Amino acid sequence: MRLRVWIVVLAAVAVIAAGVAAWASTAGGRGPRPMPGPTAAARTRAPAPPSRPRSSASPSASPAIDVVGTPGKVKAKGAVLADAATGQVLWGRDVSTERPMASVTKVMTALLVLEGGDLGRQIRVPKAAFDYAWKNGGETAALRPGDVLTAQELLEALLLPSGADAAYTLANAYGPGLDAFIARMNATAAQMGLDHTHFTSPDGLPYPTETSTYSTPSDLLTLGLAAMRYLAFRAVVDQRFYHLPKGPGHHQYWWDNTDELIGSYQGAVGIKTGYTDDAGHCLLFEAARNGRTLIGVVLDSPATGPAAGAHDAKQMLNWGFRLPRA
Repeated sequence: MRLRVWIVVLAAVAVIAAGVAAWASTAGGRGPRPMPGPTAAARTRAPAPPSRPRSSASPSASPAIDVVGTPGKVKAKGAVLADAATGQVLWGRDVSTERPMASVTKVMTALLVLEGGDLGRQIRVPKAAFDYAWKNGGETAALRPGDVLTAQELLEALLLPSGADAAYTLANAYGPGLDAFIARMNATAAQMGLDHTHFTSPDGLPYPTETSTYSTPSDLLTLGLAAMRYLAFRAVVDQRFYHLPKGPGHHQYWWDNTDELIGSYQGAVGIKTGYTDDAGHCLLFEAARNGRTLIGVVLDSPATGPAAGAHDAKQMLNWGFRLPRA
């Protein structure tokens, strides 16, 4: 199972790294902006050497999409849009600037659960999961302490209602323990070549500080592409809701998807929302239309409403789907 995971991960790194390199080198000033000075919500650090080398794959000489203009009315401070099939980066804003990503963090948590295999594994919800979510002010899936759910069902609770209680339960089981799991998250990020990503929780809650868990649009593209290669992951994130009837050992649950794109934007298939006061509205998203699949990220869309991240994503996707083929 671990070998298959790293094949998926390295393929994602190769596609996105090649796309970013090609986009940054194009004429017309479409490369990444210079990084700003350190602030509370956006820091720039010298990257540490990854423990696994990046792929040396080179971008295609003939991009699949002809980039004309830029998307309008995107308010996010950090953003990127790419062709998911080729890794061609179509547009970006501060793609290498570190920002808190809030619950988009849970995509890495899900990836490690998928790596662990056996989604039928039975896991008991500890009371500590409820206490953890309540203490840190996190969104919950309203899990009942003592209920026994499968890893698959806990992925639903993690990714749809963005349950911090589900994140704690999974991390505690797969670490085992929170500290061991977070260490694995950071080790995996290093092995994936996510040089500007760091985790201090399995859920993106502002703990121990508002900005201690962070990433960049470029890094999150790689993470999203790797996760979406798993059918089990895709099957969860493109649902509008999930109903788990009452069964032996657990209560009934109903979980709605927090992603405003699902069910409202044609072709949307995921991926994950996030919000904290410092992170603003964040969204890792993917959509497919007419044979074209686009994947993108917005970080720190202003808090004008619960769908602020989705609004920015729609602006980017509408522009991207209108672009002509090269």
